[in-house]
Amino acid sequence: MDKGEIISILEKWNFWKREIDTGNKREITEKLFTVLKYDKVVTIVGVRRSGKSYILRQLAKNLIKKKVPKEDILIINFEEPAFEGSDLKLLLKIYESYKEIIKPKGKPYIFLDEIQEVKNWEKFVRSLNERKEAYLILTGSSSKLMSEEMGTILTGRQLTFEVFPLSFKEFLIFNNLKIKNEKDIYLNADYIKKYSWEYVKYGGFPEVVLIENEEIKNKIIFEYYNTIINRDIIERYKIRSIEKMKHLARYYFSNICSSITYRKISGFLNMPTETISRFSEYLQTAKLIFFIDRFSFSLKERENSPRKIYCIDNGFFTSLGFRFMENRGKLLENLVAIELLRRKYYRHNDLEIYYWKDYQQREVDFVLKKRTKVEQLIQVCYSLEEYNTKKREIKALLKASKELKCKNLLIISWDEETEIKENNLVIKTVPLWKWLLS
Repeated sequence: MDKGEIISILEKWNFWKREIDTGNKREITEKLFTVLKYDKVVTIVGVRRSGKSYILRQLAKNLIKKKVPKEDILIINFEEPAFEGSDLKLLLKIYESYKEIIKPKGKPYIFLDEIQEVKNWEKFVRSLNERKEAYLILTGSSSKLMSEEMGTILTGRQLTFEVFPLSFKEFLIFNNLKIKNEKDIYLNADYIKKYSWEYVKYGGFPEVVLIENEEIKNKIIFEYYNTIINRDIIERYKIRSIEKMKHLARYYFSNICSSITYRKISGFLNMPTETISRFSEYLQTAKLIFFIDRFSFSLKERENSPRKIYCIDNGFFTSLGFRFMENRGKLLENLVAIELLRRKYYRHNDLEIYYWKDYQQREVDFVLKKRTKVEQLIQVCYSLEEYNTKKREIKALLKASKELKCKNLLIISWDEETEIKENNLVIKTVPLWKWLLS
């Protein structure tokens, strides 16, 4: 492939002579934009199909709006068929072709999309970064470009950001409603409520949100799941016990929001605990699932306690064959877990998320802790209309409040908003849609 051919391919992905589709602006774009001029390698990771490539284009367009010459921006998409099987030699040739023909005027911004497709890419990135020759922004599928791996390859050189599927505010923007302030929330409450069920049910993968047909939504989500399992886990780690891997994944998705131990799963699936531990790590690395630990002031007790399992998007839960109406409470809880994780990464790096359970099996879904202080206790349930449900949720909150010395108590439900006064404490209840926009 000669240099002219390379530039012809690159032209399709760059703003040099055309407008490129950048999609709807994501919340994380502004935060990423503020760090581009540091001499750090900016890495963007996250579950497949969460919108990383579009975020790169949004960053490039923002640079152009800030008067950075279009020639100073290079976007290379390594999922381009012409670049299949790329290696370090081809990457260097692409860069040389860009410098020779496009002729950047200043220090260029180089966006390397799906960089994991290139063998020995890290040598190219480290070399340019050490010479301060270019600003480098990388994305990759969560299979091969995880923050843990980047920490080894680019020790001290990188800033890592995680991309999640759409937040509820972003989901509404994709449905042509932009929420700017509290007034917008109240003026559009009926519209917001109408769409909140769809978000609860099908989650926030951008492509899925833009499709109206439910059957197609389910098929797309199912394909995402299969791709992650097969490409990001089975192929990457060269797993031979394929059925065992798939059995474990199905087990987790059948037990979302439940507390689990590897020993218990071992007995249920007749699988060694070491295998379960290893496969579970792969599922987490692919960002398909995540765990929340049980709260304890004792680190040893925390590590030895069961953990609760959650998945990265509600669409997986719904589209993998589970009955929606019977799992409304779990869907709400899983969505709250995702949102808390998003807020931890985007806004509150010092936030720690746990669940609480005592010896009488009273449980609080989420304990939010910052440094040495428990900041808030949160229960999630679909409805408080049933007396025994309401009594159970309140009783657990009051017990945890006393034990953890926290008076900030919240219940998130589908549509109830009130204050419950018990034992000189006030428990606020808030609708899920309103909490998601808070």
